Amino acid sequence: MKLHNYMENTVFHVLNNLLLKRNDICTCEKCRMDIAAIALNNLPTRYVVTEKGELYTKLNEMEIQFEADIIKELVRAIEKVSRATKHDVE
Repeated sequence: MKLHNYMENTVFHVLNNLLLKRNDICTCEKCRMDIAAIALNNLPTRYVVTEKGELYTKLNEMEIQFEADIIKELVRAIEKVSRATKHDVE
């Protein structure tokens, strides 16, 4: 068994979709990781260790509010990282 924060999967999935729609944000690995870390620090954790736990978490993910909270935190993190980045947008 492996302990995993399922929220990480979801944050990176949503982040990738957001970055595809915006060309004004740096998409380098450092900026992506900074954005994800900031967002994850402001979102509740969703640790799972079993397939049943992961399935239950996926069902909760279908809630509109769940995704809205992730998008809200990612947008905040993107703004913060964009203001602080010292390199050009790639």
